[in-house]
Amino acid sequence: MMKVLSVNVGMSREVGFRGKLIRTSIFKKPVTGRVVVRRLNIDGDCQTDLGAHGGEHRAVFVYQAESYEYWREQLKRIDLYYGQFGENLTVEGLADKDVCIGDRYAIGTAVFEVTQPRVTCYRVGIALGVPEMPALLVSHKRPGFYFRVIQEGEIGAGDLIQKIADGPEQMNIAEVDALLYSKEHPKEQLQKALKIPALSKGWGQSFQDLLQSAEAGITTGNSGLSGVNGRPVAWPGYRSFVVQALHQETDDIRSFELRPADGKPLAAFLPGQHIAVRLPAGPGKTPLTRMFSLCGSQGAGTYRIAVKWEQEGKVSQYMHTQLHEGDTLDVSAPRGDFVLSEDQLPVVLLSAGVGITPLLGMLQAIRNSSPMREVWWVHSARNAANYPFMHEVEDAGSHLPNFHSIKVYSRPAAEEEIGKQYDISGHLDITVLNNLKFPAGCHYYLCGPMGYMSGVTAALTSLGVLPAQIRSEIFINSNLATPAAVAPHLPVDNTGAGPFVSFTKSNISFHWNARFNNLLEAAEACDVPVQWSCRVGVCHHCESSLLDGNIEYTSSPLDPPGTGRLLICCSVPVTDIELDL
Repeated sequence: MMKVLSVNVGMSREVGFRGKLIRTSIFKKPVTGRVVVRRLNIDGDCQTDLGAHGGEHRAVFVYQAESYEYWREQLKRIDLYYGQFGENLTVEGLADKDVCIGDRYAIGTAVFEVTQPRVTCYRVGIALGVPEMPALLVSHKRPGFYFRVIQEGEIGAGDLIQKIADGPEQMNIAEVDALLYSKEHPKEQLQKALKIPALSKGWGQSFQDLLQSAEAGITTGNSGLSGVNGRPVAWPGYRSFVVQALHQETDDIRSFELRPADGKPLAAFLPGQHIAVRLPAGPGKTPLTRMFSLCGSQGAGTYRIAVKWEQEGKVSQYMHTQLHEGDTLDVSAPRGDFVLSEDQLPVVLLSAGVGITPLLGMLQAIRNSSPMREVWWVHSARNAANYPFMHEVEDAGSHLPNFHSIKVYSRPAAEEEIGKQYDISGHLDITVLNNLKFPAGCHYYLCGPMGYMSGVTAALTSLGVLPAQIRSEIFINSNLATPAAVAPHLPVDNTGAGPFVSFTKSNISFHWNARFNNLLEAAEACDVPVQWSCRVGVCHHCESSLLDGNIEYTSSPLDPPGTGRLLICCSVPVTDIELDL
């Protein structure tokens, strides 16, 4: 017999986690009587992290009493209570090995449809006091699952559960969960899962990414979780490159064309990606490494970057004053997840200053591969003299039938007239952006100074643009604050004597201290911007690029990342390392 044993709800509250306060709704308790189930939730319940929970396809979370018995035995815990796994419905029956995506059930006067397994999240570890719980749920094949509400109604403890329809393809929850989180991603299983209409959009996109990797013959990494293309980096560490040519683009921006010193072919790169450039150092000095976006075209035989002279920048000064044609430097393989989408939706490319570089690569890619795509090009500069690559942009735009160019000048020259040489005076703000009338549902790509990026992002969000539509690239100057207004810094207790760790994007380097359990903790101690969710090597949200050096895992990831990548939540350095953070 299948029935509801408990209906559980909980409101958002603050709890301590790693010395900070976080908000969570993971703590749920049983309620008495009947409650109303609505399209997005149960009355009296709250969903705090809407990025991982909530919405139409994750309205009601279900966990089984049989799994409680299983974990009581496995964890040697007799104190587990219904609702502790964060579920809204504790049920008898409906095992993860028996319930399939697309199955429909009637409970009380409501009707539900199964949409996806649980998303791995560190908060369930907080609720149970078992930090590794997200990994255990996956490895033991007991994740639980989400309902979509097909018909609103009343439910209560004791209600019988009646199955009223079978999902197509008959893929059960444990099977679908393993298809995403484990090492095995058979192409035929991915194709099967993608045929299920009830599968949530997020899981469908993950399986689509995995399928594309499988069809490309990529057998390492998990593109479904990491959000990257899955292709391994072209070479580990650095290769020697020669400066083939340099050009002064504006008074303070110089471009460099780099060719491999060994004459071997260059690896292709995705539009928007970047490389790390390591400059030679004098005797006894640590080499200086910085990230630069690729702004040249595919197939050119060189990598092109642009460098802005920074008054306090050692690297930029060196490259502007001491680097000449014929000189050599070390270059990493192309990396980065800030890449142009492959669909044909309209794109808005917003840049300021030298932030034009990754977007120029995207514009060139559109010209070469999808010229009918609609492009809005919006560049902010002081005036034409400070607009790098302007003629290249205009040339590319002349070959695109659906190209819209907007020039925003904050200090136009005396001879420049609005409506002729430029389009908007001043800076982008919510009013200006609203008046531009960008197409609905398009992709937005941003790159520029921190203040520009935070201001434009806030304006777009205020205009109703969804966060998922906005992508940005951030290279942090040590003199600038991050969006959270905290500049990356050395650890407060910088007394380590271990391997040298460099967070290259953030210009932070220090000796490893054994007090850190993993590289994620070290990054947090330095206020380096990082993403994470499970903290135990399952979700891949923390996956990053390893530019150089070697690490080891303190706990083995369920599905290791591809070559040149690492999970910082469960790894430590064993040699000097450089990370793309």
